[in-house]
Amino acid sequence: MATYTITLKNCAFYARHGALQEEAALGQRFFVDVALDVDADEALETDDVTKTVHYGHVFEMVETIVTGSRRNLIEALANDIARSLCAWSPLIRKATITVRKPSVPIAGILDYAEVRVEHVV
Repeated sequence: MATYTITLKNCAFYARHGALQEEAALGQRFFVDVALDVDADEALETDDVTKTVHYGHVFEMVETIVTGSRRNLIEALANDIARSLCAWSPLIRKATITVRKPSVPIAGILDYAEVRVEHVV
């Protein structure tokens, strides 16, 4: 069976994830990349939007998850996003979710911490 990939890059959200009290109190920006391997059954041939995964709805789901419940680990956040998207649409065969946290509370200079989770159906 053929698949294609839908990708959303650098989706930005403000949330309060992290293990430290300061992170819960202050919050920060989080950046999320979404890559979805989708069944290519009809959408590529029919040009019918109802036969694919609507990436506007994907963005809304990711936003709801990121800005909803607080998590200590960005690993858990990425996993929740991946599992939720796969459960939401039977067309999604694999979800690869990358979460970046730019304001990492460690003594060092870096651009961000990043975690990538894959969920395969």
